[in-house]
Amino acid sequence: MKERFSQFLSDARQRTARFMVGRNGNDQFNVFLMICSLVLILLSTLLGGKLFLLVLALLVYIYFRMLSRNVYRRQDENSRYLRAKYKLSSRVRLLGERWKQRRDYKFFVCPSCHATLRVPKGRGKIKIVCRKCGTSFTGKS
Repeated sequence: MKERFSQFLSDARQRTARFMVGRNGNDQFNVFLMICSLVLILLSTLLGGKLFLLVLALLVYIYFRMLSRNVYRRQDENSRYLRAKYKLSSRVRLLGERWKQRRDYKFFVCPSCHATLRVPKGRGKIKIVCRKCGTSFTGKS
């Protein structure tokens, strides 16, 4: 009996693997969408099922992406998601660094190139030169 069940599982895995050949499968963007759908399901239960159609549409889109044979398009979507995620996480990380250094340094933004410049606190009114573009301006540290 155990041998039949293990053979059945092995055959099912092979059939699934053959079915998924040439398809996109699961990626980071799909994982993000699944987490969003779970959050929306929880919100929907709290709000009395008002978000049900949105959750259903999101789940259909997740399965569409997972089973899609247009792998290049799905990889492009995933790479755009990863770029946006990296941009957001790097901003949050930089804000955290600025918060840690707030007692020792004052931060300025260059008026021409918008680069962030760090100046030691307690120096009074000083001339600040941007390292990126060379623009100089005055500021109080």
